Amino acid sequence: MSYRLRLLLLMAVDSFIVLFSIFISYWLLNSTGSIIFSIITISSISLFISHHVYAHLFKLYKKVWAYASIQELSAIFKAVSFSILTVGIIQLIIVQQIYIRTLIVTWILHILLIGASRFSWRIYRDLKININPNKKRTLIIGAGDGGLFVARQLISSEKSELDPVGFIDDDFSKLNLEILGRPVLGQVKDLARIVDEKKIKHIIIAIPSLKKFELNNIFAIASKTKAKTQIMPSVEDIISGKVHVNEIRDVQVEDLLGRDPVELDIEAISDKLTEKTVLVTGAGGSIGSEICRQVCRFHPKQIILLGHGENSIYDIEMELKNTYSNIHIEPEIADVQDKERMKMVMEKYRPDVVYHAAAHKHVPLMERNPHEAVKNNVTGTRNVATAAHEANVKVFVMVSTDKAVNPTSVMGATKRIAEMIIQHMDKISKTRFVAVRFGNVLGSRGSVIPLFKKQILAGGPVTVTHPHMIRYFMTIPEASRLVLQAGALAKGGEIFVLDMGEPVKIIDLAKNLIRLSGFSEEEIKIEFTGIRPGEKLFEELLGKDEVHDEQIYPQIYRGKTPPVNINVIIDLINRCPSLQVDELRQEVLDIAHFRVDELHYVG
Repeated sequence: MSYRLRLLLLMAVDSFIVLFSIFISYWLLNSTGSIIFSIITISSISLFISHHVYAHLFKLYKKVWAYASIQELSAIFKAVSFSILTVGIIQLIIVQQIYIRTLIVTWILHILLIGASRFSWRIYRDLKININPNKKRTLIIGAGDGGLFVARQLISSEKSELDPVGFIDDDFSKLNLEILGRPVLGQVKDLARIVDEKKIKHIIIAIPSLKKFELNNIFAIASKTKAKTQIMPSVEDIISGKVHVNEIRDVQVEDLLGRDPVELDIEAISDKLTEKTVLVTGAGGSIGSEICRQVCRFHPKQIILLGHGENSIYDIEMELKNTYSNIHIEPEIADVQDKERMKMVMEKYRPDVVYHAAAHKHVPLMERNPHEAVKNNVTGTRNVATAAHEANVKVFVMVSTDKAVNPTSVMGATKRIAEMIIQHMDKISKTRFVAVRFGNVLGSRGSVIPLFKKQILAGGPVTVTHPHMIRYFMTIPEASRLVLQAGALAKGGEIFVLDMGEPVKIIDLAKNLIRLSGFSEEEIKIEFTGIRPGEKLFEELLGKDEVHDEQIYPQIYRGKTPPVNINVIIDLINRCPSLQVDELRQEVLDIAHFRVDELHYVG
């Protein structure tokens, strides 16, 4: 129906209601008929004109009445009340008398008939939606603002496939009450029983402020039912603009980390990055690209995307240019192993801050290719750090790993040696050099989550190395935030570590991912393959001699690892090409563990 036709229809209906209301009022209250004709004429014309004036003023003809609510009812009340008040004033002026009883009856009839004519659209629409037998019976966890919003959206949406039949909430005062006509059926502990009794096919967790451990507990109960479980976005995602509040999504494995995400000191980071020149090595990788996204939120003057893979650098360049058109973005295809190229790039841009994320990180691959691990992780780090020192960079932040603590792998050992280089550079340079240790990063390239997803997609089995294998986990955005926060906190020489909560069993991660993918452990089997070369059953974030007990920022600790004689590391770099695989592997581990004769603590 066109707007003009709709407008004419509503005005015609309103005109009939106006005339009907006033005539019926006079007929009911003035049975003698002695004053009806003159007063009715004046009152009818006055009410007719004033109603349409106020109807336009309060936009009664522009409302979408299929979605009418309290706001629309308020507009009707105001329009009718002002119309009746206007008629009373006109009566007083023309006939020197206000027929109060008649106007009150007219007001009542007017309100009721106008309201009925409008809300009948809403009633028709709700009936049409609610009689759909194909909708899935849905239970909403959370009877607060989030649950109310979700329920209202589902009830009012014709396209929704979900029918909310009730709520669950641990607030005892809400039990047995109704919200939008749907009862609060019980508490979270009653979830399995309610799902079975009410034949629930779908569960929505609608508590945006839910803590991670609370979500974990709810999901553990929900996963034992056959209902599909989804979740409202977190408050953090809503505030940051990543998602809208009504974007219900599947529960993801990242949601089930046993702690809340690290927050940023926005003011401190802004001071370091806003209108500054920032260079990111490994900018095309999963961590490096997310660092670039996070940096751009603080509006640097320019950001240099340095990486060896042209396709990945091109992808992040295009993404950032589409999102941040006001930031100068420069891609540089370069290898950190090329010392002269690193100097050239640093001299060209003279960055204020460098985030060094370029590294080889795959443990079994580096175990078989130790020469490449040394060239990229050790030599590459020295090249970038030296170039940053010579270019007078203010802050240099290196991305390290928890595998650098008491390393048993070539990858972990080369990252530990890279940390030693950073600590040495901090002692001889005006640049503030720091390192940041991560646990395992969920969803990063080469991590366990993408592997598990591929295996589940292929029908299984999901391969886990050992039933007791445990790891610390963090998300890619969290890892990147920690890098930025470390740069803001840097005084020089520190190794920053995130308090990552309790470690997670890899087998539990696999089971959760299987359930989140809609399968059972009977459908997707789990197989144990044995610990791979270089792997440990558990990881550490700080060695015994490295621990500072106090947090320097919420959820962030500072390590105190001693620097070493840089000559030993330079000698390793020089002799690396001539060493055999086993010789190089052993020497790298010896240096990382301070087991070389000429290796000694400095100062």
